[in-house]
Amino acid sequence: FISTVCNFMSHEKCLKNVKIPCSCIAPSLVRVPVAHCFGPPGHYKRKFCTVCRKSLESPAFRCEVCELHVHTDCILFACSDCRQCHQDGHLDHDTYHHHWREGNLSSSARCEFCKKTCGSSEVLSGMRCEWCGILAHAACYVIVTPECTFGRLRNMILPPNCVQLFSRNFSKLHCFRISENMQTESDEDDDVDGSTQGSTKDIQISTDSSKQTLKIFDGNDAVKRNQFRLISVPRIAKNEEVVEAALRAYYINDDQQEYELQTFTQQVLLSDDVINRNDAAEDSNLGSVFRESIPEAWIIRAKPKDEEVIRIYPAWLKVGMAYVSLRVNKDSTVQTVIKEVLPLLGRQTECLQNFKLVEVLMGSKQVQRMVLDNQELILNRLKDIRKTSIRQMNQTRFYIVENSKSIVQVNLFVGGLPPQLSPEEYTNILKEELAIKTNVVSVSHVYQAQGAVVLQISCFSEAERIYMLVKDTVVNDKPLNAVVIPSVMASKIPRNCCPLLVFVNPKSGGLKGRDLLYSFRKLLNPHQVFELTNGGPLPGFHTFSKVPSFRVLVCGGDGTVGWVLGALEEIRHKLVCSEPSVAILPLGTGNDLGRVLRWGAGYSGEDPYSILVSVDEADDVLMDRWTILLDAEEPAEGAENGIAEPEPPKIVQMNNYCGLGIDAELSLDFHHAREEEPGKFNSRFHNKGVYVKVGLQKISHTRNLHKDIKLQVDQHEVELPSIEGLIFINIPSWGSGADLWGSESDNRFEKPRIDDGLLEVVGVTGVVHMGQVQGGFRSGIRIAQGSYFRVTLLKPIPVQVDGEPWIQAPGQIIISAAGPKVHMLKKSKQKQKKTGS
Repeated sequence: FISTVCNFMSHEKCLKNVKIPCSCIAPSLVRVPVAHCFGPPGHYKRKFCTVCRKSLESPAFRCEVCELHVHTDCILFACSDCRQCHQDGHLDHDTYHHHWREGNLSSSARCEFCKKTCGSSEVLSGMRCEWCGILAHAACYVIVTPECTFGRLRNMILPPNCVQLFSRNFSKLHCFRISENMQTESDEDDDVDGSTQGSTKDIQISTDSSKQTLKIFDGNDAVKRNQFRLISVPRIAKNEEVVEAALRAYYINDDQQEYELQTFTQQVLLSDDVINRNDAAEDSNLGSVFRESIPEAWIIRAKPKDEEVIRIYPAWLKVGMAYVSLRVNKDSTVQTVIKEVLPLLGRQTECLQNFKLVEVLMGSKQVQRMVLDNQELILNRLKDIRKTSIRQMNQTRFYIVENSKSIVQVNLFVGGLPPQLSPEEYTNILKEELAIKTNVVSVSHVYQAQGAVVLQISCFSEAERIYMLVKDTVVNDKPLNAVVIPSVMASKIPRNCCPLLVFVNPKSGGLKGRDLLYSFRKLLNPHQVFELTNGGPLPGFHTFSKVPSFRVLVCGGDGTVGWVLGALEEIRHKLVCSEPSVAILPLGTGNDLGRVLRWGAGYSGEDPYSILVSVDEADDVLMDRWTILLDAEEPAEGAENGIAEPEPPKIVQMNNYCGLGIDAELSLDFHHAREEEPGKFNSRFHNKGVYVKVGLQKISHTRNLHKDIKLQVDQHEVELPSIEGLIFINIPSWGSGADLWGSESDNRFEKPRIDDGLLEVVGVTGVVHMGQVQGGFRSGIRIAQGSYFRVTLLKPIPVQVDGEPWIQAPGQIIISAAGPKVHMLKKSKQKQKKTGS
């Protein structure tokens, strides 16, 4: 058997066991309506559409937050059944149920209950909870207890009931801070063309002379947008057959007796009355739709009714029943409905004025709510919705809601402002540039060092206006950026929960960051995943500032890790959890810190779920960080008349190593090559090849670095051997994994550790020596070990700190320990413990 609506197939003997609901009743099964978050259409191999159950060959949409995949022309028939990741003032509750999504599982997926395979790459099959990841057959998932405990990752997930976000006018992409550069601006109308052409894919225009193809519209809205579906029916077909085929094309399972077809004439677009007229002549042709001058296009219309049964849903989820049914007639108004419903919900003693009836349209991209006027006739309202669109009627619900003072509070993080100003000065800049209304906008937090503020806005339209305006605003030649941030209710976070704050640099490591962002949003709460290209690390730390205990995962190269650790250092005093432990997922080329902490040399596509489990099981270790003060005594070159102020001292933080001379010079050349042709530098192997080439060009150079610098270690002068490069190392990995210090024991020095408060100083004699160290044949020349260093430069010399190179003018460089040690996470050695969800 095959379903004529959603193409579900079943053996005859299996029919009695079918538990899968058809797409046409999916809207009625939604517990809490939550819109999906669609990026631009893409190509997804071996995935199936949730609505029509067919495979996705052409470009299709996927939700960035849950596992929904859908064809471009099926998107209108998907309803708002996404994961509820935050509370937004509608239907908020604290117990979470499993959020089941069917299909698109790997063919090796096994059912939690009967232990047999439940996934398939041939059809949509098997169910998965999108919070805890539990898998089950459609027949087995029915017996699972409804409450979800979030599975193996429960201690890392930011519980959705602890997150609050009022987001009425913001698109889902804005709410989850998903950058729009990957997102081509798609407006509703763009999809329209998709759905018009797309719907022909199911029905090729029939060449069979006994069949005819008809265009079907489902109401005035579809006519305006020229959005139709095609059906193929026999040339000699009863009217009922055509009506039935038309309803099925729109995923509507109602009795076809309640509907009729109306011919569609071109005048329809010009005058609304034409649509509304019900010509007796038209209604009477119920015999056969076969005529010589048969129109190509038809509109489905619902026949008027004198009474019908409607469902009213309570907006509080504590009642124990999903909805109550109520018979309404021509005289029923919204007020009479409220009056009849309250006793059925056990609220008969309460005053009618405390309640309102809200119409909710559960579209896949947006949940639209509208409060109905107390005097409005219910049957007229239903008639209007059906006239607009029969499909929308299928996705519409009525909720009875308590009147309460609704609080509006949108938090906007605005960055890119000039640093080190007072709160008043920031407010003045915002008034000048964005014309903010101070009666609804207040500055709630100021981050002076970073030039950022957090705005608290109590009006949706003002929040949306500021958000849109910030994108096009430049202050002191620097563009501003705005991020919508949720507020985390720290008091509700369970005691044993230590949520993971995830930062991903989508530009690192051959663009693997994009896929990781998508995976982590799915596995965790998307509100704990931050894209570093969208405002840097600060919005993430601000969001988590009240969380009593959390950990951090940074996905990126060593530079990205340094960026996040630097931001953490600056904002530490404003965090309740001032010393979160940091784990690394190495993307990028060097990844020395990632190697030392056992996270590997670079991400090569491991399963993101097992990465999160490793982070959960990782061990806490301490690591020294160092401050480098660069004080140039001579003015920078190019100063006029030679009279110029020397540059002010510069302060840099260091995690891994600092190199002077040949090592920094190679890094600088590589840097210049990358800036000239960035497009070529998207693979690790190419990047390393360029390093080798740059090095070969330097082999014949001889420099006497030891004559151009002086070194003092812990107040003692140190004699330098004949070298071309001097390197200070904090971690036992340099230049993509080489051991520069070497492993042989030496009674002059202590064995290096990353938390011993000491730096090792090593020399290299040139490019050949560096190559031998990289190959593991030699180690560097050990020079010293200490905790306070002063280097005097006698001429300009290339310097690099953690892979960032520049030319440093003559002067002093002072290296000393920076503040408290940082807590890092080191991947634990033992094999992952098998733990069920």
